[in-house]
Amino acid sequence: MKKVYVGVRCQTDTDGNTRPLKIRWADGRVWDVDRVIHTCQSPDCSYSGIRYTVLIDGMEKYVYQEQRRWYVLVQEETQTHENAGFKCRA
Repeated sequence: MKKVYVGVRCQTDTDGNTRPLKIRWADGRVWDVDRVIHTCQSPDCSYSGIRYTVLIDGMEKYVYQEQRRWYVLVQEETQTHENAGFKCRA
């Protein structure tokens, strides 16, 4: 799997908790995050940063926050949005 950095519109509450609201792919497509299900850090260093399990169009997906940058993991042979498993919302 390969890291592909994406744009994320997020909201931070008064307690400092961050919630991703939208994910923007490099080609300009945008996905709405319906809900954050879970957040965690890797116990075995299999990924870096914080992993957010999110709900997008009824499907669970992962988006990662690495300091001030966000990424998704895709198959190495291609970096299209289809391989990240996201469905675009216009």
